[in-house]
Amino acid sequence: MSAKTVCVVPFNRVEGDLKVRLDIEEGRVTDARCSGIMYRGFENILKGRGPLDGLVITPRICGICSTSHLSAAAKALDSIFGAEVPDNGLRIRNITGMAEMIQNDTRHSFLLFMADFTHPHFRKHPLYEEAQRRYTPMKGSDAVQTVRESRRILEIIALLGGQWPHSSFMVPGGVVTVPSPNDISQCRFMVRHYRRWYERQVLGCAIERWREIQSRKDLDDWLEERPEHQKSAVGFFLRFSEAAKLEEQGRGDGRFISFGGFDMPRETGVKSFGNKDQFLGAGFLADGITASLDQEKIVEDLSHCWFENSGPITQHPFSGETRPYATGSESDRYSWAKAPRYDGHPAECGPLAQLAVAGDPLMGDLAETIGSTLFTRVLARLARTAILLPALEGWLQELADGEGESFHNYDPVNEGEGFGLVEAPRGALGHWVKIRDKKIQTYQIITPTAWNASPRDQKEVRGPIEASLVNTTIENPDDPFEAGLVIRSFDPCLVCTVHAIET
Repeated sequence: MSAKTVCVVPFNRVEGDLKVRLDIEEGRVTDARCSGIMYRGFENILKGRGPLDGLVITPRICGICSTSHLSAAAKALDSIFGAEVPDNGLRIRNITGMAEMIQNDTRHSFLLFMADFTHPHFRKHPLYEEAQRRYTPMKGSDAVQTVRESRRILEIIALLGGQWPHSSFMVPGGVVTVPSPNDISQCRFMVRHYRRWYERQVLGCAIERWREIQSRKDLDDWLEERPEHQKSAVGFFLRFSEAAKLEEQGRGDGRFISFGGFDMPRETGVKSFGNKDQFLGAGFLADGITASLDQEKIVEDLSHCWFENSGPITQHPFSGETRPYATGSESDRYSWAKAPRYDGHPAECGPLAQLAVAGDPLMGDLAETIGSTLFTRVLARLARTAILLPALEGWLQELADGEGESFHNYDPVNEGEGFGLVEAPRGALGHWVKIRDKKIQTYQIITPTAWNASPRDQKEVRGPIEASLVNTTIENPDDPFEAGLVIRSFDPCLVCTVHAIET
């Protein structure tokens, strides 16, 4: 087969506008370029505004993970103002953040990713008819249940935060909401209901049984243990993946970054993964070794994106600028996404990275034995709820058991700088803020998809999605379905906007 270049504009079933150029030769991808093709400019919108304006504006960046942006904005201001968040404030921040993460994992898995299993590409797969029964959009049994059940878990954010999406209940020093006993009771009821559905439909077993799985061998044994395991959504994914040979597809380079998730209250019965400060610890994992995260090692490379800069081509977010400059086709710049790098390297983020860095035994074993592939990314997204739900239940119980403040007052400052690092549903999210004369001087944001869908850097090193597409087998260059499967395993989110496809 002769070489052929395929452009997909925009890529469907992702959040926002994504253009992917694939170079295909002899039925395999030899090169890939991911382009974010819509400029929004939130960093410049925030310049000159009051420091608290970021709490209202940044949640509008995304209609799926607005709580995560609010949390990052609030944490940045916590650090600038020296605001101490009381335990109940941390609990409410954590509960709402986890609820948003859980709904995203379910919706992406069963409404966006699994829909690919109903594509004619898999018509010869022995489980094709079952996939159609489960995941045909708007009709499949699992798809319909997902719409109904994920709505319930989001009601927790509405009860504790006033609304979802685009809520603004977090402030420096905590949260402004004081949930009533009835609010907390409703939240606990919804979590119990969701847990029953998740255990029955997604896992096919109790969360406690799932958490006993420590390795790939344990996972294989679990699948054969009971018919309920095989019939569950996870069991179906394992069986489908084996027959479709998904384990080797979309292989990344194995570098993972996590900003850490959910600050631990000072007094709590919830157990973290060995980190006293965060429920899920931060770090950078490469070559099987997890190092502590140092945010000073984070830079953004502008060499292949449509931005001007007045300084070095790579800069830390505190020094960075967002000055749009669309060059068109006359240069090697091809994306509105900058290229984040950690200690000079691209890094993958998301559920697999988050759990492997934190020390989850199963995901750590899979990351080491299988690596970063389409299979491990999707399985981590399906399984993350089993990690989050017990902690969410524990913090709701602690809210119900005792009284306490959810906000501590603070002294505003005229000048300062700070950053807020959180784990959003899709991975590492950071806000870096400078205040001068009581106004925002600079505001820089690095989103999870900036990490994953980054363009090349000045060394011509590909971003994680670009790298994972290389060597992907493409059956029909006019319909590069296999590339879409790999891309959606990252759950990319560029902006929230209307999509259009050519017919």
